[in-house]
Amino acid sequence: MTGTQRQRLKYVLGDLASSAIAVLLYNTIRYYLRSDQIIFGQGFRTLRSFLLSDSVVIGQILFPIAMMCVYYLSGYYTEVMRKSRLQEVATTLISALISALIVFFVAIINDLVHERAYNYELIAIFWLVAFACVYSVRIFFTSKMSHKVKTGQLLTNVLIIGASKKAEAFGRNLAGANRHLGYSVVGHVEIEGERTCRSITKPVIGINGLHEACARLGVHEFIIIPEKHNAKTILDLVNKLFELNLPIKIKPDIYNILVSRVRLSDFHGEPLVDISGSCMGHSASNIKRVADCIVSAVALVVLSPVFIYVALRISRESKGGIIYKQTRIGLHNRPFTIYKFRTMRIDAEEGGMPRLSSSNDDRITPFGRIMRKYRIDELPQFWNVLKGDMSIVGPRPERQYFIDQIIRRAPFYTLLHQVRPGITSMGMVKFGYASNVDEMVQRMKYDLIYLENMSLFNDLKIIVYTIETVLTGKGI
Repeated sequence: MTGTQRQRLKYVLGDLASSAIAVLLYNTIRYYLRSDQIIFGQGFRTLRSFLLSDSVVIGQILFPIAMMCVYYLSGYYTEVMRKSRLQEVATTLISALISALIVFFVAIINDLVHERAYNYELIAIFWLVAFACVYSVRIFFTSKMSHKVKTGQLLTNVLIIGASKKAEAFGRNLAGANRHLGYSVVGHVEIEGERTCRSITKPVIGINGLHEACARLGVHEFIIIPEKHNAKTILDLVNKLFELNLPIKIKPDIYNILVSRVRLSDFHGEPLVDISGSCMGHSASNIKRVADCIVSAVALVVLSPVFIYVALRISRESKGGIIYKQTRIGLHNRPFTIYKFRTMRIDAEEGGMPRLSSSNDDRITPFGRIMRKYRIDELPQFWNVLKGDMSIVGPRPERQYFIDQIIRRAPFYTLLHQVRPGITSMGMVKFGYASNVDEMVQRMKYDLIYLENMSLFNDLKIIVYTIETVLTGKGI
């Protein structure tokens, strides 16, 4: 278990215990607050009899679990090693308020009396109790972690991408003036075309030896410090680094060469730009993932009669499998198997040479043309979403064969691998299917705009436009 995983586990267990204590304290306060009107009227003459009643015991079990769900959706557990104290207070306050409202409307509303002030009092008390209990544990773990970072007991192993004098000076600064940040430079990676600084004392690695070096040195993060601000070179590096699924940060003085709007991580004297994730906040990202899972699970169940009908039509019309499987490239350049209803003949790609389809493609079966028109062939991808390979909304996933061609023409394409690919996308809504690489590059521009403006509201708009496309049969 890594240091990050251990710290996350501490926060999770601490929140669970403190939430259970908060619910217990609240029920105790509630008993004594208006026991004459509420509690005694239900036959509870002692605190013990009240706390052991069925409804209270069930609440004591379920409410801490519900509160943990709120904490997860808040994004508190996403980034655990470097927390902003102010943000921690704000997140805990908001989470406690939402938890208080859930508890009130689910259980405490049964205790309503004619005095409205008493009802507000119930919410306020639970809010304060939940915040005090949870924040006390969180600040204890955060303070302890910060002390370990500052004293060098808890270090983040960093591999600097770049071995020039500039990169060497940056690494020396991390180990010197900014050592309180807890970074430990474990090596440098040479960038093609740059002169390697001879005074570097850390191991200098070639770009082709990254995988082995990361395992051997226990690398936690990458920081790109190029000597020259060449967009193509940097994006080629980013494309290779994505495969390792580690945080990638870059100096903000070259931020203007990156199309994607990304999160700025303030490291006091060394502000860096995080380009390994989307601009969407941790909370919104978690809500998006939960919504993806819920919608996909419901869709797979509700649309099962459609799946059966489509399967029968495909099997009757042409020989071959019902589901078409293909390897696509997803989040952080990881390959995955995408599932679609087969719309073409089984010999559609003779010789194994990838080919894009067009509106007049004679390889498409008659029913396949109908499926493409109404995007029915995409429905099995809800299983990909449930598995975590895809999202409902995200850039269109492509095959490596075409990605290599796109990147040669438009290196910025690699930025799309910051997020999970989607069943639908801004590119599919605004442009549609692409029949050649030039059209794929044009469609990519819409996906880059989406990446720069990711939000739950924009996802909802894309879904609405997709539904309109499906209902009007504009899929082709």
